[in-house]
Amino acid sequence: MTDLAALSARGLAKAIRDRKVSSLEATQTAIEQIKACHELTNCIITLEADEALADAKAADAAIAAGTAKGPLAGVPLAHKDMFDRKGKIASWGARIRADKPATEDATVIARFKGAGALQIAALHLTEFAFGPTGTQLRAGPRAQSVGPDAHHWRLVGRHCGIRGLRCDPRRHGLRHRRFAAAARGCLRHRLDQADLGSRQPRRRHAAGAGAGHDRRPRPARRGSRADARVPRRAGPARSGRNQSARSRLCGSPRRPRRRPACRRRRGGGARRASDVQRMLEQVLAILGKLGLQRATCRFPDWQTLDQLVQLVQLPDAAAGHNAHIRTRVQDFGPQVRARLEVGHFIPAVDHMTALRARGTYLQRTLDETFKGLDIAILPILADPLPTIAELDVAGGPQLQTAMGRVVKYTRPVNYLGLPTLALPVPRNGGLPNGIQLIGRPYSEAQLFAIGQAYQREVPPEIARPLK
Repeated sequence: MTDLAALSARGLAKAIRDRKVSSLEATQTAIEQIKACHELTNCIITLEADEALADAKAADAAIAAGTAKGPLAGVPLAHKDMFDRKGKIASWGARIRADKPATEDATVIARFKGAGALQIAALHLTEFAFGPTGTQLRAGPRAQSVGPDAHHWRLVGRHCGIRGLRCDPRRHGLRHRRFAAAARGCLRHRLDQADLGSRQPRRRHAAGAGAGHDRRPRPARRGSRADARVPRRAGPARSGRNQSARSRLCGSPRRPRRRPACRRRRGGGARRASDVQRMLEQVLAILGKLGLQRATCRFPDWQTLDQLVQLVQLPDAAAGHNAHIRTRVQDFGPQVRARLEVGHFIPAVDHMTALRARGTYLQRTLDETFKGLDIAILPILADPLPTIAELDVAGGPQLQTAMGRVVKYTRPVNYLGLPTLALPVPRNGGLPNGIQLIGRPYSEAQLFAIGQAYQREVPPEIARPLK
């Protein structure tokens, strides 16, 4: 019997295609594994076992008949409960939902179906996917990290010991697109996109399945015409199969001068920052062994980027939720409600200025940060993993500070729209943590090549049962 838990999605697809294992067996195993995981982490909104098993039997019949199509034929997947699926209502982790089932699949779901994949579960997510803390009103908080204390997290790839890919937002045609019917007035359209996660960074099948121009009608806002120039099958994510990780120039951030106030921060702030720096140095040493040359780099105006991204997302979200915030304010969680309220007080001129500034800052980053570099490397977190208690600040005065600390190294990158690959660091018996490799636009092929080489030094771990 093939060890299904050790297979990548691509490896499983090949095993099913070669009939070494059936899609039914793989799906049954995946269902049992995700049920066990749910007992520990509260990760499932809806388990769709019966539908998945029926789809798996159909996939096996198609393979036997030689009519199966798609690179992911018969492979079971699970998605966060934030995408339109025909005949179903996405929960969005919120009390406010669509009134009627969706009449068609969201673009990315339709493409995965077209690639032959099937779905076994709709997964837990932060309320409206609006925040990094995992707060959810309908099903309670979820623990997405492996450890004895409950840690909840939205940045899944970074802190579950898996690889997480944030593609260039134009690649999947999802910027300015709706994910779910309930989200047509809820998404932060200008920043949201679908990310991919797995234990292994060999996800060209998954990236390619979701890539390409979205030809469906757009919502009210018009997107960039650049979307139409992203090829579905011949894009950079598929063209770099034989690229080498050697001789890449890897830029790490210059170490800032230590401020005296840092030593006085409660909770051992200086020591915790030092722990993250040591983690970064460990990863840089591994990358050096792989042939990547180390250099220093600097992102221009990092604090300004962080402020600009909030000027973009908060008014966008506040406007989208405006009708419900006026009539159903009690159905919002305190964190989401507090952030939406802030968005109502940001002037339109500041919002539009932040939108126009994105191109300028992206070009400046490419000219300065990536001058002579292939990739840049940053931590995911400024501190080690926080617990639920540390982030359980509701909508109080500490909310913005807590949020800002969690997304210090990720929010500005989201504003720039650069592709990012999150990689885990060697755990050495501790909790998962990770770093992010940031590339130029459409550089997923380079990130894949480096991620695969890195994986040979830091093999993927299969989650262990918690005691």
